[in-house]
Amino acid sequence: MIHNDTAFDIKNCTGIEALFLSFINSKVRIVTGVAGYPITALMEMLIKHQIKGYKAFWLTNEKAALEKALGASVTGQRSMVVVKHVGMNVLSDPLMTSVYHTIGAGVVIIAGDDTGARASQNEQDSRFYGNLAETALFDPSTPQGAYDAVRRAFEISEQAKVPVIIRITDRLLDSEGHVLGSRQNEVSATFDKDIWKLTTKGKHQRFHRESMPLLEKFVKNTSLNRFLSGNSGIGIISSGYLSVLVDKVLSEARWADHAHLSMQMMSPFPFDTVRQFITGCKKVLVVEETEPYIESHVAITGKVMGKRTGHIPYGQVEEEHIIYALDHLDEDRMEKYTEVQTIKNRGPRPLCMDCPFMPLYKCLASIDVMVAGDMGCSIRAAPEPLQAIDTGFALGSAISTASGFKDKGIAVIGDFALAHSGIVGLINAVSSEDDVVIVVVHNRVAAMTGGQEAPDLMSVVKSLVSDITVLEMPVYTSEISNDTEDQLKELLLSKLGQKGVAVLYLLGKCTKQ
Repeated sequence: MIHNDTAFDIKNCTGIEALFLSFINSKVRIVTGVAGYPITALMEMLIKHQIKGYKAFWLTNEKAALEKALGASVTGQRSMVVVKHVGMNVLSDPLMTSVYHTIGAGVVIIAGDDTGARASQNEQDSRFYGNLAETALFDPSTPQGAYDAVRRAFEISEQAKVPVIIRITDRLLDSEGHVLGSRQNEVSATFDKDIWKLTTKGKHQRFHRESMPLLEKFVKNTSLNRFLSGNSGIGIISSGYLSVLVDKVLSEARWADHAHLSMQMMSPFPFDTVRQFITGCKKVLVVEETEPYIESHVAITGKVMGKRTGHIPYGQVEEEHIIYALDHLDEDRMEKYTEVQTIKNRGPRPLCMDCPFMPLYKCLASIDVMVAGDMGCSIRAAPEPLQAIDTGFALGSAISTASGFKDKGIAVIGDFALAHSGIVGLINAVSSEDDVVIVVVHNRVAAMTGGQEAPDLMSVVKSLVSDITVLEMPVYTSEISNDTEDQLKELLLSKLGQKGVAVLYLLGKCTKQ
């Protein structure tokens, strides 16, 4: 769906299509992305439908993705970065600096939050990065809101000379709505090298004197934060896709007289707007996901209800949760959402039974040493029935984690995770002369995020480590598994008995790609 007309009107536009159109109409020149739920489909659309004038690239690391976008910006090219929420942690280093450093053409970061932790190691809320980075952050609720957020984000980015963040969720991407849009003019923003006349402290002072007032003025006047009046004395504050659910609840007769403040621009926090809304209400329910971001800014004991009072659950919120909370606003505290979900009642996400690396995980389960896994298929071998992996902190973390074990242990890392940031852990392990056995699961793809190609770093690893063994994993059968398992166990036990860094490369092909 590509519209090159000056203006267009689409009645049944999904959130993902609205974002795609906004990229094209905003005349973005470079898009960088790192795969992961829920943004993979959006990035794949951008890559598939590349048109003359812009390029889209898969990268293996979010920090590098933002740095490439910043390079485009200072040379007059609008750029976008598409990452999932945990990727915001990785790119936060250049993000924090770029706000004071200043940029050229607009830079917009799309942060995809996995509010139900369907395919992620946490449920972190990207809205907090607006405050932390001291920049603008949008949390659109509809396809039209998503389209408008991108357009406004580029304008703000170029006026305030900062990257701007847009937080999205899977339900926003899948939602449908009416979208009106038009193309923007060519970009004229340039990078001002005079910033280097200032000290680092001076850059921060300049930011608060020139950039922050622009951001605060925009959030104060933006039409993206809308207000629906009511006479019941009850008010609801919401943001993102949940505003759609609140509107649906308020369409029922018994709730029709409640006031509603729907927020799509979250940072800088619009204190004046929210304070005015709360002042006119006897009770206020804050509906947001996944963390109490809005609530933490406006918490008033006995008046503001939300996650902290137990009225709204942490994580993903459904329409039924909003209705239940409204029915119990007379209670100061609720304990309804205290049950802790387990894999047993959620449904397991086991390792594929025909995985060519199954013999490895069966072998690891039988060896009495600590095993550090990574954010990839290996963590599916951590729960029952395999229980082969002990830890899994972050993408690319396995080698560094295992290097910190009291006794010599094992790190299991995929080739994509190795390219993402694990290679740094390997460099440090060699430099520190650590005792660790590293197993690289080498299938040349990022299997859990859609099969994006992973770079082959075997030659780099060989240049760093002298003790390296390469094994071809056969097509999985139970008979072959037993033989391969015995071979792997003997090899791993041998390496565990030696000093230093040893690497075992296992070559195989993901059966799902």
